Amino acid sequence: MKKELPKVYEPQEVEGRIYEMWEKNGCFAGHRDPDKKPFTIVMPPPNVTGQLHMGHAMDCTLQDILIRFKRMQGYAALWVPGTDHAGIATQIKVEEELRKKEGLSRHDLGREKFLERVWDWKHQYGNRIVAQQKKMGASCDWDRSRFTMDEGLSKAVRHVFVSLYKKGLIYKGSRIVNWCPHCVTALSDAEVEYQDKPGHLWHLRYPIVGEEGRYVIVATTRPETMLGDTGVAVNPNDERYKDLIGKKCLLPLVNREIPIVADEYVDMEFGTGCVKMTPAHDPNDFEVGLRCNLESIRVLDDHGVVNENGGKYQGLERYEARKAIVADLDALGLLEKIEDHQHNVGTCYRCGTDVEPIISAQWFVKMGPLAEEALRVVRDGETKFVPERFTKTYTNWMENVHDWCISRQLWWGHQIPAWTCSECGHITVSETDPTECEHCHSKHITQEEDVLDTWFSSALWPFSTLGWPDENSEDFKYFYPTDVLVTGYDIIFFWVARMIFSGCAHTGKTPFHTVFIHGLVRDDKGRKMSKSLGNGIDPLEMAEKYGADALRFNLITGNSPGNDMRFYVEKCEAMRNFANKIWNASRFVMMNLTITENQLPDTLEPEDKWILCRLGEVINEVTENMEAYELGVASAKVYDFIWSDYCDWYIELTKARLQGEDEAAKVQAQQVLVYVLTETLKLLHPFMPFITEEIWQALPHQGDFLMLQSWPKADPAWSDVKAKESMEAVMDVIRAIRARRSEMNVPPSKKAALTIVTNEADIFASGEAHLKRLAWCSSVTVQQEDLTDTAGMVCDITHMAKLYMPLAELVDLAKEKARLEKDLGKKQGELKGLEGKLSNPGFLNKAPEHVVAAEKDRAEKLKVLIAKIEEQLSAMN
Repeated sequence: MKKELPKVYEPQEVEGRIYEMWEKNGCFAGHRDPDKKPFTIVMPPPNVTGQLHMGHAMDCTLQDILIRFKRMQGYAALWVPGTDHAGIATQIKVEEELRKKEGLSRHDLGREKFLERVWDWKHQYGNRIVAQQKKMGASCDWDRSRFTMDEGLSKAVRHVFVSLYKKGLIYKGSRIVNWCPHCVTALSDAEVEYQDKPGHLWHLRYPIVGEEGRYVIVATTRPETMLGDTGVAVNPNDERYKDLIGKKCLLPLVNREIPIVADEYVDMEFGTGCVKMTPAHDPNDFEVGLRCNLESIRVLDDHGVVNENGGKYQGLERYEARKAIVADLDALGLLEKIEDHQHNVGTCYRCGTDVEPIISAQWFVKMGPLAEEALRVVRDGETKFVPERFTKTYTNWMENVHDWCISRQLWWGHQIPAWTCSECGHITVSETDPTECEHCHSKHITQEEDVLDTWFSSALWPFSTLGWPDENSEDFKYFYPTDVLVTGYDIIFFWVARMIFSGCAHTGKTPFHTVFIHGLVRDDKGRKMSKSLGNGIDPLEMAEKYGADALRFNLITGNSPGNDMRFYVEKCEAMRNFANKIWNASRFVMMNLTITENQLPDTLEPEDKWILCRLGEVINEVTENMEAYELGVASAKVYDFIWSDYCDWYIELTKARLQGEDEAAKVQAQQVLVYVLTETLKLLHPFMPFITEEIWQALPHQGDFLMLQSWPKADPAWSDVKAKESMEAVMDVIRAIRARRSEMNVPPSKKAALTIVTNEADIFASGEAHLKRLAWCSSVTVQQEDLTDTAGMVCDITHMAKLYMPLAELVDLAKEKARLEKDLGKKQGELKGLEGKLSNPGFLNKAPEHVVAAEKDRAEKLKVLIAKIEEQLSAMN
């Protein structure tokens, strides 16, 4: 067993080596164990095109903290990794490369050859993100890694499609869909982002047929779609237009006669009360068109260009056509007016292009019946959101959900398993590729060109990755339902909602009991990290420079569930300093080590009892916060304990024994130092796995790996509150004297006699050695009676004692008096504020009992301090 750690901690040297050791020894494997409770997390699968960004790093860190914690708690922990084929994103990447390098389009290659290229791309770049996750310390079971288009998952996708189709929950129909002219595909509602943009409201005149000089005036934000108008609608109760219902008006520029119809949908208060109807290009017009039997005429093609139905405007891009149409209407005297108008414009979440509502034949999932159970499991608490406020986001969306458009006009993805017969028109839907039409047995059948929305396969991720639809899969039986889903609030609709309804519909169980939502990682100014702003920070660069542990700890401290966090590079530096602090403390312990076993001694000194009492408190606080997903609070508790209690205090308090002649006392100090350090490394391990494993390996230990050790439990015997308070009273005196000497610039070499006036003489008498060494006292006198002559004395006060030191020759007494007066004023101000709070019925009624009690206790302590300062000032006078 090695006894020494290198002088300097080098994360670059340690982290890769430690990770390799874990991986080689199968430490990440999730084993089915009938004697253990399972704990499963499925990783939100990053895109195969992906490069690890700060959001991934945060996601990865949170999941790894939870899985390491649960593994140490004795669960059969499994973290399933994997990647997503990411239909649109990947296809666009490969198409761009093809165009740039070879000047070809996918159509030049044909479907089969193009898909070969995409698979090549996947093999080349698909594992890049995995290597990066490993650098972050992700303890996934890599042997169980899945890809949304691998054989098992593709089988699950087909199974689900066929089963929903047979239940009448998947249908094909011509409906208005969100269409991206740039990505040239349909999008689901969740893939459209709305932006408030300045625009115009054009008021157009449509002449009434047979009534010279009479017009209806319609207002529109999209004049180019007028080419496809097939009616004008008015409200049946609108007195202004009652006589026009059933008549016709002339569609300008196209010179087509279109009917004036009545429909309750029209708002009499908005605009002129007359609305142009374009059923092929507006979802509301589409519904009115169905009710009023209006024709649907599509005038824009898939690229947002005017098609053959647009007359002389054919071939113009939609916004070019808009300019030409408005100019022509103006020339004909049919443009009534133009108003400025702010409106919500839908844009494609991938490329930011304005989305065009277009009528198109697409495949849809009927959401109404599926949403019911998905809403119930959340309402009944079978699935909980952390923080709870995101429940509302989820339920609002699910209550108002539209049918989900699942077909995409792409080649990369799961091709829809539907074959149309050219003889009888019947559609055969099958899990295996059919050879003939199931209806007329003709061999002339063609598979749908379209593929399924990427989210269709990722909606099945929690169970398809565990071997479903094979109900006999041992992994599925043991590890499903999974436990926690960790994800950002930006994909609650895209992914979380779809996994919940899919899990309920296909497995009869909700896929996880907790959805742990985290916020976005923003830059130090609070802006979203983006390529366009150039403010993205590469997590790998940070890990390379400061160590993955420092980056992980930076991402978790100050982080609260559901809230965005700001990323400060300086904090990585601070966390690296924290790693160095632990390293140096551990080196100090090891340099003073003669013991080879890790166990506590039979007898304990006051400082040992204090640190063990504090250790017990910290174990309970950290465990409690981890269980409540308050990982940021848990990490702060460990940080404070290590930095302040263990390094700054306990190590200092043991030095006298370590450096003394008493061998038994030396061993006793070493035993407590090693024991507390080991338990603390376990608490810190989920947050900073590399450095903790490296140090633990060098300490006396049993077992092979820290990551497989049991999570610490507080021994009730450590809870010696009296011993803890006594030690803290001595520490308060040391702090007070050090602070005072520092204020007065008295060097440690100038020792002074200390007189302690207290009713707790025993406490301070037993701490005499510490006071002499750590408060630089030449002698310590403890007494009950106060001094009668305090001339030339500097007095300090703690909540348990009055401290006198003859430092008059070292300080300016006038300055000292001024300092005391200032301190008195400050304490009196604090007390006044507290008393105001405690006399406020609002605070007393609303605040939790323990908070009120703590504030009362603070007020009492302040009163004691104020009385002592006043006493001191009067003595000086």
